[in-house]
Amino acid sequence: MKSIILAGGVGTRLWPLSREYYPKQFMQIDGHSLFQLTYERALKISKPDEIHVVTNEIHQYLARNQIEELGHPLPEQNLLKEPVGKNTLPAITWAMSRIRGSGVPACAAVFPSDHLLGDDAISRIAESEPLAGEYLVTFGVPPKSPHTGYGYIRPGRSLGTGAVADAFREKPDEKTAKKYVNEGYLWNSGIFLLSSDVFFEELQRYAPDLSAAFDTKEPDYAALEPVSIDYGLLEHSKRVAVVPLPGNWSDLGTFRAHYESRQPDPEGNVGTADYLSARNNYVFAPNRHVGLIGVNDLIVVDTADALLVCDNQHSEMVKALVSRYNNRNDPITKYHRQVHRPWGSYTIVEDAEFFKIKRVTVKPGQQLSLQHHNPRSEHWVVVSGTAQVELDGETRVLQKGESTFVRSGARHRLRNTGTVPLEVIEVQLGDYLGEDDIVRFEDDYGRR
Repeated sequence: MKSIILAGGVGTRLWPLSREYYPKQFMQIDGHSLFQLTYERALKISKPDEIHVVTNEIHQYLARNQIEELGHPLPEQNLLKEPVGKNTLPAITWAMSRIRGSGVPACAAVFPSDHLLGDDAISRIAESEPLAGEYLVTFGVPPKSPHTGYGYIRPGRSLGTGAVADAFREKPDEKTAKKYVNEGYLWNSGIFLLSSDVFFEELQRYAPDLSAAFDTKEPDYAALEPVSIDYGLLEHSKRVAVVPLPGNWSDLGTFRAHYESRQPDPEGNVGTADYLSARNNYVFAPNRHVGLIGVNDLIVVDTADALLVCDNQHSEMVKALVSRYNNRNDPITKYHRQVHRPWGSYTIVEDAEFFKIKRVTVKPGQQLSLQHHNPRSEHWVVVSGTAQVELDGETRVLQKGESTFVRSGARHRLRNTGTVPLEVIEVQLGDYLGEDDIVRFEDDYGRR
């Protein structure tokens, strides 16, 4: 069985933990990221060369690095890099077309990369493969409550291991959600099992333009219409089955979902804080002492550069807050203080009007692009490791405690030729210090 992992989302409802350039599926909170847990889950039913990962171009190095950390490398051709997000149906179709290209009909499990899922559910997915020979199989979760944050599926005629999917419903209000639960609806998990034959037959029938686009070797992906697999295919097809998933499942799409996935203390609180006469609160503030007194049902999320406080019942509205920041072109939704790059990372130590201080970490054997900046100059101080600096065609080596100055307009490059991480303090000076002030001449990672 093949596996497809969808890792292109940006997790706006989990701001400020999730940012555009480092979204929730890649955040490593308890030793592994949700993406890594999903990849390990796929390995239970697929070999590494049978897994396809669809992610955004800006996240490709995050995905590749985190897979390499697991010791089960993904073939380069199996990492599909979207130039722009187009929702789930184009992403799944792209991966399924690669699977179909092998010339042998195959079945693929489709996993979102930001869910929690137990081993019992993986067994149920594997057991459902015969059903996928006739149906597009989706998996539903028996609801624990009338949740308004999930879509719902109504099971119909029994098919043994599952049932015909009679109807798909969008996220309801609370009254409608209670009605769905009482009538035996299932939460829509966003997990699918698709045979290449059935999938492309139904795609040709109900989304012919998308099907035709992938008849070519490489479609113009940016020109495709964005559409979800539910809206674009499953809600139209007469060949859809739903199978109940056993065990624990959560999409972890909101802080309310994170709260519900954790074991609370006797007063219903989750997270490290001091609580006095406070109940049913969720706190994530790993670098700060937090005290809550006389408040209930709050979400408190603290990061190095942003603080979120909201009512637990309004956690879905974080997405609207992110939209407000985006409308102001505020970079707070894009970057954390620490920004990951294919060569390593940098952390912003201080950011003022005419200067910025960064701690730059370069992995052994890696180098930054050969580049220059127009408005700004830079001063580099090596604090750990050995740096090879190329500056206007001349190369020199800097040891711990040594420094160099990069004037505005100078072509420069930083390399780590050692066996341990290189740490450099970078002080930027200039009238404009934006990350888009980079002109690249050479780059090991194909960036422009």
